[in-house]
Amino acid sequence: MEQVCGRPLGLKFNEATCDLYIADAYFGLLVVGQNGGVAKQVAISAEGVPFRFTNALDIDQNTGVVYFTDTSTIFQRWAYAIAMQIGDKTGRLLKYDPRTKEVTVLLRGLSFSNGVALSEDKDFVLVTETTAAKVTRYWLQCQKSQLSDTFTQLVGCPDNIQRNIHGEFWVAQNNCGRPEVKVRPVRLNKEGKIVEELSVDVGPLSEVQEKDNSLWLGSVILSYIGVLN
Repeated sequence: MEQVCGRPLGLKFNEATCDLYIADAYFGLLVVGQNGGVAKQVAISAEGVPFRFTNALDIDQNTGVVYFTDTSTIFQRWAYAIAMQIGDKTGRLLKYDPRTKEVTVLLRGLSFSNGVALSEDKDFVLVTETTAAKVTRYWLQCQKSQLSDTFTQLVGCPDNIQRNIHGEFWVAQNNCGRPEVKVRPVRLNKEGKIVEELSVDVGPLSEVQEKDNSLWLGSVILSYIGVLN
């Protein structure tokens, strides 16, 4: 029933307004006010191309600009396995400006664009490309503005990416159906170097969030969340 009811994948609060932005796989970019209630659609397409698989988001807390992904312009979330199997490369990185109500495409042609994380200094935004097993960096400021490069290449297939209070990034990665490949979540520094890999096997993860010296672990497969202190 998710095609009818929706499937929220990405969540993030605008800390200034207390609005909760939601990346819903089927209904696009949504927002709900601080008192809750029914979420309102704020974006369903870009450049005339409708969102098919809205996935993850992050917010610039200074400007309110929302950075988010549309994993594919062809496949919806229910067909994610097919999209991964054929190597679909129609994913996009986008931004939504709540002041102008405009959506801008920053990157296109991405390989299963997934997680999104803004840098601490707001000078670049990262997007994970799951089937390409890498994290791509899109520059927002300095001489490289509007250019992109590979932030890091990984062994596994990255899902979500989250920045911690030190400006580093936790990446949840999986083996993409290859049981012989053992992969675990990794922590990247500001230059994209792996500085830590979890030493325990915590199963197939889609999310790693660091908060108050604990790691909160989530999965689209498992029916519970875990905490590592």
